[in-house]
Amino acid sequence: MRDDKDPALTFRSLFLGTVFAGLGAALCQIYLFKPIVVTVSTVFLLLLIYTVGVAWAKFLPRSSWINNPRLEWLKPILDVINPGDFRLKEHVIASLVASTAAGGSTAVMNFAVQRLYYNTNVEATTAVLATFSTACFGYGLVGLLRPLTVYPSEMVYWANLPTVSIFQALHFNSSANHKRLKLFWSAFTGMFCYEIIPSYIFPLLNAINIVCLATQKAPASTLNVITNLFGGADSNEGLGLLSFSFDWQYITSYYMSLPLVQQANSWVGYLICYGVVMGIYYSNTWNSLSFPMLSTSIFASNGSVYDQSVVFGSDGILNQTALNEVGLPALTGSNAWTNLTANLAIGGLIAHTFFFWGGYVVESFKQARKGSQPDPHWQIMIRDYDEVPWYWYACLLVLAFFAGLIVVLKGQTTLPWWSYIIALLLGAFVTPFSTLLYARMGNGIATQQLMKMVAGAINPGRPVANLYFSMWSHDVVGTSIGLAGDLKIGQYLKIPPRAMFVTQVWGTILGAAINYAVMVSIVDAQREILTSPLGTNVWSGQYVQSLNSAAITWSLAKELYGPNGPYIWVPLSLLFGMVPTFLQWLISKRWTHIGPMRVDSIILPIIYQGSSWMTTGTTSPMTSIIITGLVSQLWLRKYHPGWYRKYNYILGGALDGGAQVMIFILSFAVFGASGKARNFPAWAGNPVAGNVDYCNGNGALD
Repeated sequence: MRDDKDPALTFRSLFLGTVFAGLGAALCQIYLFKPIVVTVSTVFLLLLIYTVGVAWAKFLPRSSWINNPRLEWLKPILDVINPGDFRLKEHVIASLVASTAAGGSTAVMNFAVQRLYYNTNVEATTAVLATFSTACFGYGLVGLLRPLTVYPSEMVYWANLPTVSIFQALHFNSSANHKRLKLFWSAFTGMFCYEIIPSYIFPLLNAINIVCLATQKAPASTLNVITNLFGGADSNEGLGLLSFSFDWQYITSYYMSLPLVQQANSWVGYLICYGVVMGIYYSNTWNSLSFPMLSTSIFASNGSVYDQSVVFGSDGILNQTALNEVGLPALTGSNAWTNLTANLAIGGLIAHTFFFWGGYVVESFKQARKGSQPDPHWQIMIRDYDEVPWYWYACLLVLAFFAGLIVVLKGQTTLPWWSYIIALLLGAFVTPFSTLLYARMGNGIATQQLMKMVAGAINPGRPVANLYFSMWSHDVVGTSIGLAGDLKIGQYLKIPPRAMFVTQVWGTILGAAINYAVMVSIVDAQREILTSPLGTNVWSGQYVQSLNSAAITWSLAKELYGPNGPYIWVPLSLLFGMVPTFLQWLISKRWTHIGPMRVDSIILPIIYQGSSWMTTGTTSPMTSIIITGLVSQLWLRKYHPGWYRKYNYILGGALDGGAQVMIFILSFAVFGASGKARNFPAWAGNPVAGNVDYCNGNGALD
């Protein structure tokens, strides 16, 4: 409950936040073009900012240093530049500016799709205006939903607890900081030096699989099956079963903060994924054997990559005559399964929120209206600080709306104005459901499929319009979740709400501009790899491909997802996802526990989403990720609780930071983020031909 009333918005906090926002946003954008999309560690950013902030306070001149009366005029300037010790609230403001920018803007990836697949170079002004619209509309919604998604104690935001813990440890228990910082910089330096080995010199360390190594001389048909199940080092190689990864950039510390009950729901989904994806492929469901087992690209019926430029042209509008000649596009079986499970998860999410948390939602709004919310952090905030008025957020919604409307009317979106309004309304409807799940359970549910379904129904034959519809609906949801979590950090740490408002808007604008610049550099330098259906172990277009594939196929919703289409089960799964949750709710009314397990601790939408987790990108780290979660949340937390509380989160942040900074350097130095790649010389740990993990089926050596 401690609040030292120290200053928050200062020149120093905004300057440090702005500088490190550049690093965070650039890292975020680089990882969107990696075989596994990972987030930039907030813990890393805050510890880096802390180190620089403490040095700033110690070494830059202060007004107290001036003894000469002729220099008295300098004192007010020095008080602005160096207001004294680097304290908690300055630290939080700087870190949240940086992490808000580092949260990225998936809207920028829509512009990457246009650049790669439609030869449309969206102007920087249009891009920044569009991303500002998306982010600030999401932030406006967050502000209006605060009584439900931020104020109550039940809204925990598990992934943010390590951040809060470290802030408090650094500023409220400074006597132990020497050991914490020593651990941070030792682990950061060690991982920084080590990461060059698995990512560049010795990439076999990313996927050591005994089965792959022991079956080099097996028949070709056997090798194909082994590669599909056990291979996972290269992008879209296989499911990576029992592969062990020693590459921390893909393992990350995420599961070092998520409680085991949340992790366990995901693990159930992972097990389902291995069985179902192999079953779909080898049963030839959806004609799967004609295509690669894993890919987010779209294909022609003969197995070649679909020539969408003939059917949709550069303007992104359907040419029906060309479609009749070329034929309908097809999805890989794994991609169709991913779309199906995404809809199952959305249906399950809506049902879970309604049946299990409906009473809580009603009660939260009643408490907010009466001012009786019992959360002690909120009570302190409402007593000591001026809250941001609701109309500030309403004004932000209006500004965001008109910024987006300008883009729709003047930009190359092909999206009608009325469709833009429907997109915003749909995003506003889904936001509270998704935020509730993330805040309470630490896991989110991807809502792209729902948005693209609606877009396909109201904008048939317009894939680019589908992209923008999803941007102003799904991306609004994702932005809302991130910004709501930051507001909760502000509540935990007693940051003045109006300072938080300025911080988050500024971080959002910074992130949009930097993300766009880095995206242009990578797309222009790595176009060939990013449009490849498979990619490499360094770069992958899986994310932009999935956006484009979904936009193309949903723009042909009647033909592909209608009653006579091959993927009719995908939209129907939205309804089917609700039924098991309803049955679970009925069971929970009769039996609250089954053995030691609470019935309501089973979160079916998380299981559904986990059951498609290994269908794209590099899949080899999964075993190591599970082991990391068990070591942190079971062994350390249970048997070494003191060490866990003091060092677990700091260690995770240091490892993430060391790996990510090295990848940032390697991306531009040798991986070709802005020019030609410089490959490390071939040797046994970095084979010149075939897959890195020696799972060389499916023509890898051809």
